[in-house]
Amino acid sequence: MAEQKHTQDPLDMEEALSTSEAFIIKYKGKILGAIAAVVIIIAGFMGYKHFISEPREAKASEAIFRGESYFGADNFETALNGDSLGYKGFLKVADEFSGTAAGNLANAYAGICYAQLGNYEEAVKFLNKFSSDDQLINPALLGTMGNCYAQLGQLDKAAATLMKAADKADSQALSPIYLIQAGQLFEKLGKNSEAIKAYTLIKDKYFNSYQSMDIDKYIERASIK
Repeated sequence: MAEQKHTQDPLDMEEALSTSEAFIIKYKGKILGAIAAVVIIIAGFMGYKHFISEPREAKASEAIFRGESYFGADNFETALNGDSLGYKGFLKVADEFSGTAAGNLANAYAGICYAQLGNYEEAVKFLNKFSSDDQLINPALLGTMGNCYAQLGQLDKAAATLMKAADKADSQALSPIYLIQAGQLFEKLGKNSEAIKAYTLIKDKYFNSYQSMDIDKYIERASIK
């Protein structure tokens, strides 16, 4: 079947995704909270253990510390922009301490804060600024970016990013979730062969996942369109 052309109107995620696949987007606070926990762990590892001996790194780590507290309390606006007590905010930390581990990490924090506040364009901008080879953080942030693109109506980019997140995660827990989301977006775009590939990957590679239990119905649905 020929692929259909689509405009990039904002996606009604409840319409496009079934209840199970909508979980990450509908309850993004909880999912991003889990991502945040990983980020905070890495922050402690990078900022306070390895680089504390370097004066600029130490100063950057100190500047970001209070933001992590606001972030953990879901006070994303203050975490992002600072308070009246001397905390500068993730945005200023990222700018003033560019080139440090803590400054780099502030980009990730800022991106997640913007996503939580519904500013998806800024979220993508700052998530893209974060650079790391960490195998825990990268897939989680890519998944967040994919959902931000979907919220912006950039469905092709959203699906491609979610596929990348699934590949990077290579996890029975995370990869099937991203693949389900990508498959649903491919179906929305009329790219049914791509949807089938995403679903089949769950069936063949992530067969121990919860999502694999009823993946045949997704494959069948995409096959008969």
